[in-house]
Amino acid sequence: MSVPARVSASPAPSPSPPHTTGGPPRATASAVVLVTGFVLLSLNTRVAFGQLGPLAPVAGFGTGTVTLLGLLPPLCMGLFAPLATPVRRRLGEERGLFWASVLLLAGAVVRVLGLPGLFVGTVIVSIATAIVNVLIPVFVRSRFEHRRVGVMMGVYALSMGAGSALVAALMVPVWQASGHSWQTAMGLAVIPSALAAVAFAPQLRAPAGAVRPGTSPTGPRPQPSGPSVPAPAGRPGGVLRTGLAWSLVAYFGFQTLLFYTTLAWLPAILVDAGVAGTTAGTMQSLFIVGVAVGGFVLPVLAAARADQRPHLVGILLICATGYAGLLAAPGSVPALWSLLLGAGLGGGQAVAGVLYVKRGRDHEHVAALSAAAQTGGYLIAATGPLTASVLRTATGTWQAPLLTFLGVLALSLVTSLRAGHDQP
Repeated sequence: MSVPARVSASPAPSPSPPHTTGGPPRATASAVVLVTGFVLLSLNTRVAFGQLGPLAPVAGFGTGTVTLLGLLPPLCMGLFAPLATPVRRRLGEERGLFWASVLLLAGAVVRVLGLPGLFVGTVIVSIATAIVNVLIPVFVRSRFEHRRVGVMMGVYALSMGAGSALVAALMVPVWQASGHSWQTAMGLAVIPSALAAVAFAPQLRAPAGAVRPGTSPTGPRPQPSGPSVPAPAGRPGGVLRTGLAWSLVAYFGFQTLLFYTTLAWLPAILVDAGVAGTTAGTMQSLFIVGVAVGGFVLPVLAAARADQRPHLVGILLICATGYAGLLAAPGSVPALWSLLLGAGLGGGQAVAGVLYVKRGRDHEHVAALSAAAQTGGYLIAATGPLTASVLRTATGTWQAPLLTFLGVLALSLVTSLRAGHDQP
């Protein structure tokens, strides 16, 4: 696949270069650089958050440490998602994403500086990820053809899952090979962070505000026939006056609560069920593989339709099957439950980006919907790891947390379907 790079808009734009390898060499090279930078940045975005789960059962991290490190990412991403709006307005998507990738690298380095550095570095990585999360849907909408939005959001999710799965799978082997040094294992995240910053740097040359030649940046999308929407609706606070935004907040919040809680506690759930610690770490890697697969397939399917409600229902059913399996027979086929949960939760995370693009009228509206949904959604999600820990401590088993997860899915079904379709 070859995608044209952004060039400055002109009064009389020329036709877009053909999307084949036979296009102009400069356009083809720019497309390769664009996609490479996009993939490497995406690959790095969740690496740090997948490292703790496999290490926790073997490296001696206490329950309080695991709980706090599971709470910090969604909490910080919720608090700092609004920062992406002024970053975009001041720097543009390309420069905003580049400096976020530099911040990701800095956070990965700080995380290896002992336990205090692990906490501080996690905060830094989470702030950078908050900016990336909001800007990526706008970047995809402006830099790629409308018909490729689903594919590119799928590539984003697939790359996130693949990078996180690879590093998660290496955690325990590196910990063992390094004489049980969790700092060395955590240090693996520096490599994809550095690659992402270097690979995305060429996008700094893209002119701010430019669009692809010969086409609208939003694709052939009909304009609403009703009265125009007031300007404040293009800002995060303004869109929260609409039912659409609150439905997106509910969908993203509940999905993300389940994602980060499962990411933090899946190995512990399996260990309590009698699964060996190293096997539980492997199941965490399988969970992240499922995240990658579901994160690629479901956005592609969802973007091909005008109505995403069937996909949202399907995602919830896949997740419900995984949690029901952990509840009824956690130690029997843990690989199946891990893969199902990864596919459902990974697909749910990735489809959110498609919803922002599909429901947004223009770049400003997409950015506002993305920022608002992720601000509220991540703050909801931050309660998940702690609530699961409290329920586990109070009851002595994981049954109460798992039943709660199923209840959250039911609530999501009721509250989030508005986000899946355009208003008539």
